[in-house]
Amino acid sequence: MIKVTRLNKKSFYLNPDLIETMEQTPDTVITLTGGNKYVVTEEPTLLIQRIGEFRRRCHPDYAGPEERKKNET
Repeated sequence: MIKVTRLNKKSFYLNPDLIETMEQTPDTVITLTGGNKYVVTEEPTLLIQRIGEFRRRCHPDYAGPEERKKNET
């Protein structure tokens, strides 16, 4: 789970496996696979970083996009 913050400053945890899309409009809108939408204060780049950290905690051998780029050079 990743921590996100609603516009009213209340935090909650979201399962990143259910995220279908993220849009910055200028707030970030997260759409889940079930159609639920959440508007949060975090920028998509920060959320992508948190998702990578979550995946590494769950799967220690996980190499995110940044690590794959480093290993290709």
